[in-house]
Amino acid sequence: MAAPLVLAVGGGLFAAAPAAEAAPVACDTTSTPYTYVVTYQPGTRASAVDKELAAKCGTKVAYYGEIGVAIASSRNADFQQKIGVYRAYSGGKDVASSSGAAARSLGAVRTLEDTRSTAAAGDLSAQQWDMKAIHAPEANKKYQGSRAVTVGVLDSGIDATHPALHAAVSPSESAGCTTGAADTSPASWAPTTSDHGTHVAGTIAGKDPAAGFTGIAPGVKLASVKVVNDDGYIFPESAVCGFVWAAKHGFPVTNNSYYIDPGMFFCSREPGDAAAFEAVRRAIEFSTRHGVLNVSAAGNSGFDTTSQTTDPNRPHPVDKSCGILPKAIDGVVTVSSVGYGGTKSSFSNYGEIDVTAPGGDFSQLPPAGEGPSCPLSTTVFGGLYGSKCGTSMASPHAAGVAALLASRFRGLPPQLLARVLTGEADPVKCASAETECTGPAKNNSYYGHGLVNALDAVR
Repeated sequence: MAAPLVLAVGGGLFAAAPAAEAAPVACDTTSTPYTYVVTYQPGTRASAVDKELAAKCGTKVAYYGEIGVAIASSRNADFQQKIGVYRAYSGGKDVASSSGAAARSLGAVRTLEDTRSTAAAGDLSAQQWDMKAIHAPEANKKYQGSRAVTVGVLDSGIDATHPALHAAVSPSESAGCTTGAADTSPASWAPTTSDHGTHVAGTIAGKDPAAGFTGIAPGVKLASVKVVNDDGYIFPESAVCGFVWAAKHGFPVTNNSYYIDPGMFFCSREPGDAAAFEAVRRAIEFSTRHGVLNVSAAGNSGFDTTSQTTDPNRPHPVDKSCGILPKAIDGVVTVSSVGYGGTKSSFSNYGEIDVTAPGGDFSQLPPAGEGPSCPLSTTVFGGLYGSKCGTSMASPHAAGVAALLASRFRGLPPQLLARVLTGEADPVKCASAETECTGPAKNNSYYGHGLVNALDAVR
């Protein structure tokens, strides 16, 4: 049988469903199954998707017909070849066949964002230097955001029992997406092996008067959208599920403190990568069309993302057709990190940056009594508070400010919301010692349009 016709529209790759009845094939029934993203022409009927997948030894996990992306499972080692190497990709299979190199690189990056210290009991407000840096305490006195606004936290899950978060988390808007199909059971979106999402959530909307802890927009709601699996990976199918969930549930803002694995770079013209890049691009653009502003961390490799020629996680060349997902997609607000001193964190990526926010730095130490060098927020360890460093910690500061703006300007399209967020940021110019920082104070490669400002967002 002839291969399905591959079409290109707007730079995207997909295939029309095969017109002829597929001949029966012998499928592997014993090997390890892997999950794939598979691209189709948007609007392709689910029945046509089912027919092709079955004919090529796959089964449907989920299908997002609006964007023409299927999530499929297959035990066949040649499933990607059967579908087409530009149409199908499995991050899980890629990791399993990578001889551990990607896993080792991933582990080094993730370790940076481990919880560094646990705060002692008492009034924590004095230790929240990160909030003071963006004028969040003054903003809180004026306006704390609207319960009509939900921020989707695409991450490792949120501990809804934490005293600072139990009033903010919206169970009815939360879902687990680690399989690529949304699961609304509480266990599916609760944290299991990581407190990363809980820490992010506290920065955005936590509030615990007894502990003296307050996030940026404690008046808004949070949706736990779990995209990180128990091994710490965020595969393309999870991200697709998360962005579509955000779109269909009307979240004005999402926070994305991750890059999609097992990259870090996906190349839109390479076999396999092309399917992952296209699937994620469609999901993000679908969410943007449905009113979602997606905010993303710049990454913690300390390099200029615009000049990389190699991928530190996978041995392949990188060119202008490649990007770190999700931040490489148009419309996503990319956030770099600064430490207590207000200069770029040593680990923060730079290059194409929209705004900057506090993410900590081990060499920028606050004075005694003002907290650890890494921002303090909620953890899953018995309802306690701990510090983490990373652009993952910077991104929710920007998302929190965006949530205040979304509360004030209900229904503002994401493009305009981003414009207000960047326009109200406080410019940060390149210091003379920052020789790799290029551009003017109001838009440079280290700090973008500047440091986000919560007070300006509520004036």
